[in-house]
Amino acid sequence: MSIKIFLLPDLGEGLTEADLVNWLVAEGDTIVVDQPIAEVETAKSLVEVPSPFAGTVHQLHGAAGDTMDVGKALLSVDDGEGADGGDAAPEAPVATEAAPVETAQSYREEERAGTGEGSGNVLVGYGTPGGAGATRRTRRPRSSTPSAAKAPSATAAPAAALTQARTAAPTVISPLVRKLARDHGIDIATLTGSGRSGLIMRADVQGAIDASSDGAPAVSAASPAAAAASVDGMVGADSRSGLGISSRTPLKGVRKTIAQAMSTSRREIPEATVWVDVDATELVRMRAKLKAADPQNTPGLLAFIARFTVAGLERYPELNTRIQDASDGGQEIIGFEGINLGIAAQTDRGLMVPSIARAQDLSARQIDTEVRRLAGVAREGKCTPAELTRGTFTLNNYGVFGVDGSAAIINHPEVAILGVGRIIDRPWVVDGELAVRKVTELTLTFDHRVCDGGTAGGFLRYIADAIENPGSVLADL
Repeated sequence: MSIKIFLLPDLGEGLTEADLVNWLVAEGDTIVVDQPIAEVETAKSLVEVPSPFAGTVHQLHGAAGDTMDVGKALLSVDDGEGADGGDAAPEAPVATEAAPVETAQSYREEERAGTGEGSGNVLVGYGTPGGAGATRRTRRPRSSTPSAAKAPSATAAPAAALTQARTAAPTVISPLVRKLARDHGIDIATLTGSGRSGLIMRADVQGAIDASSDGAPAVSAASPAAAAASVDGMVGADSRSGLGISSRTPLKGVRKTIAQAMSTSRREIPEATVWVDVDATELVRMRAKLKAADPQNTPGLLAFIARFTVAGLERYPELNTRIQDASDGGQEIIGFEGINLGIAAQTDRGLMVPSIARAQDLSARQIDTEVRRLAGVAREGKCTPAELTRGTFTLNNYGVFGVDGSAAIINHPEVAILGVGRIIDRPWVVDGELAVRKVTELTLTFDHRVCDGGTAGGFLRYIADAIENPGSVLADL
């Protein structure tokens, strides 16, 4: 048989790992080229991974919930090319030297494989040339079994010993698991993994740490009973508070990325916050009249505020910039010929910020269409990396959560974020008389390195005036 090993590809944007959410195939299944084989969750999206090979699934190199490193084996496929109808293949799902092995190195190669075994189709959100172009594949040299059988090598015994040593070595894929063991002085070689083929999981190391802290021997998770004991060891008592621990949730995937981005923002950006209460009565009335005339095509209030925000950024471009390292070793503020407006969207996977490309070229109605589209794909986990990383300014409508204001954290590496609170009835003075008006609060958090309070205040006041007098502003857009 001929075994081909599909390595977890570079999913784009320099990501180095992904969480295996679910297998879509099982060992022994027959698959075709481009058939989805697994769902993986990266720091940016949930995607289906298609197979570049056709044949029979030989081995699944991981289980649901595992964190897989880019470049490591994901799936082995037997394409049947080496079958000669002779002796049956060995039952153990491993690749031997007698079984030629081919690896799919990355999607950067697969997307150019327009002929042969690869179609050029890649992950959701990654376009390909549609099958055009020459095939470029990376193949490992195939060993010649007959040549090896002619004469025993002088190094055969040492090689066999090395193979045996490698087999006996503890199986650990995740560098996080290795680091956890190293930080707590746990010898991985003393553990028995509870994962597939003895793979040492984080739970195994954590169980050993908990057992060590209690003065008890490390627990082996080789059997179901031992695995249960390992889990019980994880959910124990907290030494700091004295309370029982009800759960342990690994900080991974989107939650990990959000945590890193927020920490970087707080650590690197000297931020300041300004806010203002705004009478949105006229904007609400104007939209109500538009909706009465055309119920199907009336933009939402957020779309109008987004359009005012874009106009404000054109007047105050300092807030549509980014600070980055310069070639001379210092730093520089770079401006952009356009505005990619990020819209914060709460999803089951966490807070996502897809952006509207070149929002300055769009009307309020067109922005409304994009807001609805991006919110939909964000909730489905189908945003492309480009949609999630190209933003230059973020608009956050936290009013949908029923709150009035928030000192938001800037979406690094941007330099400002505008928040919109809920619109509610409040007492308001109009022409010297007390009245009930529709009032909202706008909050701007900005990077004090790129501008001062005058610029930030002017930008915020422009948007507030636009909301209070929408007709006059829209006439100029």
